[in-house]
Amino acid sequence: MSTADNSILGLKMPTDPRWAHLASISLEEVLTDHAFCEQKAATQCISLIQRYPDKMALVEALAPIVTEEWGHFRMVLAEMKKRGYTLGRQRRDDYVNLLLQQEPKNIPGDEKLLHKLIICALIEARSCERFRLLSEGSEEEALRKFYHKFMISEAGHYRLFIDLAGEYYTHQQVRDTWHFWLAAEEQVLHALTPRGDRMH
Repeated sequence: MSTADNSILGLKMPTDPRWAHLASISLEEVLTDHAFCEQKAATQCISLIQRYPDKMALVEALAPIVTEEWGHFRMVLAEMKKRGYTLGRQRRDDYVNLLLQQEPKNIPGDEKLLHKLIICALIEARSCERFRLLSEGSEEEALRKFYHKFMISEAGHYRLFIDLAGEYYTHQQVRDTWHFWLAAEEQVLHALTPRGDRMH
């Protein structure tokens, strides 16, 4: 679906094609990781609201996303239960951790929010792209529909974080910061070996 096309999402690199195959044969593991990704997304939105309570556009935009992300967590749990799977332990997210290590030092205080919003947008865009791969590559029709719903949702979240950045910063600032993080993500993806038990 064009909603998750890399050119529309603005991603520089496509996911390694080996990833979707690996994920398809590690379904219980990738669903566990997916569940925790949804949980962490809700937590990140709560953290942003707590840190920037004076920015009402942000608070009002992210409050419903907290509920939505937690609902997604429950949806993944329900899918796992239906398949007789159990939720495993949370794993370290090397993709996100390596990405955060690329954050420039000594960012002016008033620009820290910009970087946080763009990082969130990038993670949502990458998740969207991966859900597209799963929705197109899964052998089960039920799984294709399951992942398609998440693909649509993540595309909307990506756009929301970009729009929020535009609420508080100039178009040029948002554009420059987005390109900075695209280049950072390219380095991260080159450093990682594709793993089918991880969403990222």
